Amino acid sequence: MLRINDTLVLADWELSESFSRSSGPGGQNVNKVETAVELRFEAERSPHLPASVKARLKRIAGRRWTNEGAIVIRAEETRSQIRNRELARERLVEMIREALVAPKRRVATKPTWGSQKRRLAAKAVRGEVKAMRGRVEGED
Repeated sequence: MLRINDTLVLADWELSESFSRSSGPGGQNVNKVETAVELRFEAERSPHLPASVKARLKRIAGRRWTNEGAIVIRAEETRSQIRNRELARERLVEMIREALVAPKRRVATKPTWGSQKRRLAAKAVRGEVKAMRGRVEGED
């Protein structure tokens, strides 16, 4: 089980992990130990997530969202398989927590009468400055 917050816990069947050989530093260890972790979360089939959260999660996941509706996270930063598992799970938890927060609705507002007048006055002053530029007609 993976705890997201006080009210949301993901079941074991929703998560699956596979291990493979990692790239990067490690010497001969890289060639023998499978330290890279690929964490797969069946987001679309999850009964714990509401539809709105799934939609936001799909947008946040981007390329990591598969056609089957799963999120695939790969971690191979460290030489330790255990630490890579923790990193992958932390990334998934952060992604789901971000999706749980509903964005605020934007309230359309109108500019005040005073701000409109100030904007137009500033535009007029700026126009005058620009109009004064250019070639000067001299008295020869």
